[in-house]
Amino acid sequence: MYTPPLFKQDRTASLSFAEERGFGLVCAWNGARPIASSLPFYLSHSDDGGLQALFHVARGNPLAALADGVMSWLLAIGGPDAYVSADWYISPDQVPTWLYQSVHLTGPVRVLSDGELSAQIDALSAKFENWLLPKKPWTPAKMTPARLEAMKKAIIGLVMTVEEVEGSFKLNQHKSESDYAAVAGALEGRPDTGSQQIADLMRQARPQAFANATKLERNVP
Repeated sequence: MYTPPLFKQDRTASLSFAEERGFGLVCAWNGARPIASSLPFYLSHSDDGGLQALFHVARGNPLAALADGVMSWLLAIGGPDAYVSADWYISPDQVPTWLYQSVHLTGPVRVLSDGELSAQIDALSAKFENWLLPKKPWTPAKMTPARLEAMKKAIIGLVMTVEEVEGSFKLNQHKSESDYAAVAGALEGRPDTGSQQIADLMRQARPQAFANATKLERNVP
């Protein structure tokens, strides 16, 4: 991932974002072209403490045949993003840009055993069912054994041994406080969710920029 120093995130922030998001684009190379699928995942640790990303694919997915435990794959996790017009800046001579959050995890991927797959199914569904609390969580135990076994045979469990973590959060950190606040204000007024989420992240990252902008508007010393 190309990550300018101003936008680079540390490992803790990158993994926190990835785990909270829980959905990404898994990519591998088949020797002739890239193969990719959008998949839910969760992060865990192996017995030796190594970081892992666990997910599964349909048995017919070509990614399944590429999980040799050696070749490095990419798991790209995207967050909100938004277009920024150059007209929104206070300063002259600006250019349009795009703000976003993104994390890349890379490492070799192997196939899970049947026992590991059962644990992965339980953990993956539990992760996302917890998002729906106080709804009583759905669990695989609610399925008949025969139906659950049939569904398990239709998928291949996979685990990535994460060897590299890269994060880039481009939120106009390099801009002046006045330009920063002006862009966030314009994004807040946009109707799309991505723009509004980016504006909220900007407010969280540099609250003082908005306090100073308010003082200037009110001509308060």
